[in-house]
Amino acid sequence: MLRFLFRRSLGAIVILLLISAFTFFLFFAAPKDPALLSCGKNCTPDAIALIHKNLGLDKPIPVQYWDFMSGIVTGRDFAQGPCPAPCFGYSFANGDPVWDTIIDRFPTTISLTIGGAAVFLTVGLGTGMIAAWKQGKLVDKVFSSASLVLSSMQIYFIGPIVLALLVYNLEILGQPKYVNFTDNPAAWFMGLLIPWCVLSVIFTAQYTRMARSSMIEQLAEEHVRTARAKGMTRGTVFFRYAWRGSLIPIVTIFGIDLGSLFGGAMITEQTFALPGLGTLAVKSVRDTDLPMVMGVMLFAAAFIVLFNIIVDACYAFIDPRVRLS
Repeated sequence: MLRFLFRRSLGAIVILLLISAFTFFLFFAAPKDPALLSCGKNCTPDAIALIHKNLGLDKPIPVQYWDFMSGIVTGRDFAQGPCPAPCFGYSFANGDPVWDTIIDRFPTTISLTIGGAAVFLTVGLGTGMIAAWKQGKLVDKVFSSASLVLSSMQIYFIGPIVLALLVYNLEILGQPKYVNFTDNPAAWFMGLLIPWCVLSVIFTAQYTRMARSSMIEQLAEEHVRTARAKGMTRGTVFFRYAWRGSLIPIVTIFGIDLGSLFGGAMITEQTFALPGLGTLAVKSVRDTDLPMVMGVMLFAAAFIVLFNIIVDACYAFIDPRVRLS
């Protein structure tokens, strides 16, 4: 198991290095002069020269990339002052440290992502298993039909409808907002309940269909039929033999869906005006704040790669054959 995780970790490091190189050259080598983006409207040649010196833009591109990567590990010195590791530089828009801004926004996004994943995994797998248990009956048809309808919905369409219905008209729930979990767990839960449900709608529909088809496929396997032939009850066969095997493709797809879930969290943050990384990324793109955009991209990539390693570990735990691959 340790060798398996070690190989996956090495692969993750290579992926992150490739992403960092691509994004750096895209943002700092492709533009004609990145200094113009931080100089503002009233820009003079002396100001541009000063920005080149302060940001190290007067150096060759490979040297700039090396300084950027080494700054993440050891820190760097800028005109604004020392930037301790992990250093992603300073924002062009407001001069704030990129890393401090990301860390300030991260709790909102991670709360939204994990909460949404918990909702759609619980509801999606639950309804999928019930549909497989009641295959061909009314419950199966209702769940299958509902999943087809909900999978065609979009967050920016469902969000305003849910707000108008539950918050403004019926006043059942309050306006979504982020409250630090350590300050008030109840307010944290209630403030993110609507965003969690809206974010999870599409994924819940997908996982309902996936869990149903995977379970039905497992029920047709030889070892399951053998268990039935030995006189085991339907419940024992369903949960002891078919359940674990049906999780393997679901765990695999979940690792892929983490990236989509993060993208969905960005849209959800915009829909409900939550101060997370998605809102920060949109604002940074709008302001052409290259250090902030690059910092958010690398942080999001590291986040997705880390969760994929965790999913791979779960996959290997479920199916030991994966460890040998």
